[in-house]
Amino acid sequence: MLTGGLPVTLSADLGFEPAPTDDHPVVNVSWNDAVAFCAWLSQKEGLTYRLPTEAEWEFSCRAGSDGRFAWGDDATQLLEYGWCGGSGTHPVGRKKPNAFGLFDMHGNVFEWCADHDTPYGDELAIDPIGSRGSWRTKRGGSWRVDWMGARNAYRTGFDPTGRHDNLGFRVVRVLGTDVER
Repeated sequence: MLTGGLPVTLSADLGFEPAPTDDHPVVNVSWNDAVAFCAWLSQKEGLTYRLPTEAEWEFSCRAGSDGRFAWGDDATQLLEYGWCGGSGTHPVGRKKPNAFGLFDMHGNVFEWCADHDTPYGDELAIDPIGSRGSWRTKRGGSWRVDWMGARNAYRTGFDPTGRHDNLGFRVVRVLGTDVER
């Protein structure tokens, strides 16, 4: 949440044992909060930051793989790359990265994307930042899900004002000229 132009930490007491530290992903942040944070960070640094589109997120997660996961189809390797089926968030960057060097793309927390939650098959599904619908897309699975929810292609929607203990975000820094979508 942003107050007076500065980020404010939301309550860290979500009942996790042990309690999260600064090494854990940010959670309990709405889509609106994540977008406001990107705007604040952009203004603070003089660069452009935003949430990834679904297409960008999936491309980054797959890291060249055409399998169910960044490393292929073997779900038994999931715990080498991500945190799933647990009891809370975990420090980031402690599992193996994907081929692009990105950590925690599978599990730990779902991540907000810029897009509306548009069903596949719709003409907007290629890169669906369209104006239809009110829910936003979240990707990546979380500590609460099994391997099915942590697949590259798994996606689900959520109310942009909603917050959850397994929902956070990562930012994209735009290089060069930012094109308004």
